[in-house]
Amino acid sequence: MLVAGSMIGSGIFIVSASMSQQLGSTGWLIATWVLTGLLTLTAAVSYGELSGMFPKAGGQYVYLREAYSPLLGFLYGWSFFAVIQTGTIAAVAVAFANFTAYLVPGLSTVLLQAGFIVITGKSALAVASVILLTYVNTRGVKEGKFIQTTFTTIKLLSLFGLIAFGLIMAAKADIWHANWKDAWTMHNYNATSGIWETLAGLGALGAISGAMVGSLFSSDAWNSITFVAGEIKRPERNIGLSLLFGTLIVTLIYVSANLMYVSVLSLHDIAGAKDGRVAVAVAERIFGGTGGIIIAVMIMISTFGCNNGLILSGARVYYTMAQDGLFFRKAGTLNKNGVPAFALWIQCLWTCLLCLSGGYNALLTYVIFVVLIFYILTLIGIFILRRKSPNAPRPYKAFGYPVLPILYCILAAVITVCLFIYQPTQTWPGALIVVSGIPIYYLALRKRERV
Repeated sequence: MLVAGSMIGSGIFIVSASMSQQLGSTGWLIATWVLTGLLTLTAAVSYGELSGMFPKAGGQYVYLREAYSPLLGFLYGWSFFAVIQTGTIAAVAVAFANFTAYLVPGLSTVLLQAGFIVITGKSALAVASVILLTYVNTRGVKEGKFIQTTFTTIKLLSLFGLIAFGLIMAAKADIWHANWKDAWTMHNYNATSGIWETLAGLGALGAISGAMVGSLFSSDAWNSITFVAGEIKRPERNIGLSLLFGTLIVTLIYVSANLMYVSVLSLHDIAGAKDGRVAVAVAERIFGGTGGIIIAVMIMISTFGCNNGLILSGARVYYTMAQDGLFFRKAGTLNKNGVPAFALWIQCLWTCLLCLSGGYNALLTYVIFVVLIFYILTLIGIFILRRKSPNAPRPYKAFGYPVLPILYCILAAVITVCLFIYQPTQTWPGALIVVSGIPIYYLALRKRERV
């Protein structure tokens, strides 16, 4: 529930519009989602070996620290706090508020504006949702688990229902056949003119890489389970199984949802969906005028449950960093309920500022390729640790080792290089965020030595 719930937010309801604009091809749209799913599954089952070796809180931060050095682990933790986790929580919280405003239009009213801080009813609701979920998770793991299980169950059933209703009630044979006619010729959609321009060669490769930003972001956060390893029964067994089944379920849902989209809407309608709300356009074909309301409620449930998982898991990274003397010392303590409450509230504070500033979207775009780089480094860490610590306990070994981890690293490296070449203004700032952690690391070391 934590893996699937953290992965499924609002992306599957929206990003296929921008992906269709970039790809202009039904075949490549579906292929991109399949490739994303295979990459995610490969990384997830490979992480099972690392989670078995280090069944403690901190997850990827610990893996990078042990495989490489404390500095690299810190740079991941720094990026994680600066934008990867907090920015994702902010984006999901604002999506929750935006779709609530779909039902309650008055939430769009501006309440206060001071410099770069703009407070509307929507941003206030986003902040309130983050604070509420943070408070619930300070009460103990069981409380967070209840919300996670409840909301994830509801949204999985809702998504399965939407896919089934779409295929049974709204799918049209003529739309399906039209979408798959010449399905592998790639085009770029000009939203202003409504004209499709044919792509080939390096342009096509750049389009695929750019489109995968959306699908990869929608499929991210699967590693959240590793951050709470210290609070899971039999983590050496259960984390690996959670990663496998959680990512597999989400991959099947995402591919099925997109197959349903192209059976109900023309590719032009998917690409031109108002505000990217593909799922709303589909739901209106299925349920008529009430379709938008149904999807709004589904996304509210989906994003609320997603953020619970992100908030619950994220604070465990700062907790482990603090125990290493590389974060606020108090973040390394547990409250009476056995959870890192101070780390949760620090995460909450920075997330709320990102919600109010509105700057999280740009930051998220900047670091998508950085996230991929950290995934690549973590999987390479499996090879390093097998040589560095050959006798370490490995209750679970990476599936398909060494072929699948190597294949993942190659494909992910191709995507990151293409992003850097074809979208430089959206990638090099991410590298700056990571590099900015280097002086902070050495300042933290000096402070730790004085203590």
